[in-house]
Amino acid sequence: MKVTVVGAGAVGASCAEYIAIKNFASEVVLLDIKEGYAEGKAMDLMQCASLNGFDTKITGITNDYSKTANSDICVITSGIPRKPGMTREELIGINAGIVKAVSSSLIEHSPNTILIVVSNPMDTMTYLAHKSTGLPKNRIIGMGGALDSARFKYRLAEALEAPISDVDGMVIGGHSDTGMVPLTSHATRNSIKVSEFLSEERLEQVAADTKVGGATLTKLLGTSAWYAPGAAVSGLVQAIACDQKKMYPCSTLLEGEYGLNDICIGVPVILGKNGIEQIVDIELSDAEKAHMLNSAEGVRKTNGLLDV
Repeated sequence: MKVTVVGAGAVGASCAEYIAIKNFASEVVLLDIKEGYAEGKAMDLMQCASLNGFDTKITGITNDYSKTANSDICVITSGIPRKPGMTREELIGINAGIVKAVSSSLIEHSPNTILIVVSNPMDTMTYLAHKSTGLPKNRIIGMGGALDSARFKYRLAEALEAPISDVDGMVIGGHSDTGMVPLTSHATRNSIKVSEFLSEERLEQVAADTKVGGATLTKLLGTSAWYAPGAAVSGLVQAIACDQKKMYPCSTLLEGEYGLNDICIGVPVILGKNGIEQIVDIELSDAEKAHMLNSAEGVRKTNGLLDV
């Protein structure tokens, strides 16, 4: 099992670290355009191997895609990160060109690979990958919902004053501050709906805090977060690599599901060795349906800025 991560910045390096620590891949290739940067990150991570008990080989490469050949899974984190006050959508001009070029280079050397897109605006970059590569829809996955759901569960546990292992919840829709649809009606604490424990007002606050989860961290850190995004990506990679059939909300190309067509947006999917193996249709409340449609309109507006 060979995994390539393009972009050795904070998110890419964290992703490589978590994949290595989980010890399911034989090799992780970390690629960056900055001379020596990926090599340095890889060396630092390899010096953790004996300390953290993993045997995964991590290789750093400067802009040589031939070294990524025959990768089973490729993760695209490259592009500029958000700065305080920026929306994910404002990154489109620079990141679209990067994602298009990176996707093409990866597929040239690994024609059977599965792509996981992390670069923002993520739903639009996932759509661009579909339009520019022509890969089957099951082999292009946008990572947003897994991260947003983790942030949702963090906020739910905080509100419930409960251990996070007690809490389950999911966020669908667009990976943006306004596009996220936290499914409060489906969220549970040990199978009991959280509405049994929390007032409607408190749940609305949880949802609001979830939506600005990334922006909150960007304001505090001065750049985008990396630990949770890296962990979220590693979860998707492991589900595919180990054929786990796990359900995650991911950005996927919809062709009639949820009443939407020709758009990549977050919905629950089953991940296995073939990538997206099933799109799961869940019942939404009228309010959730309305939020989902509004989210889709926002994604379409951003897609309209693409040159495809």
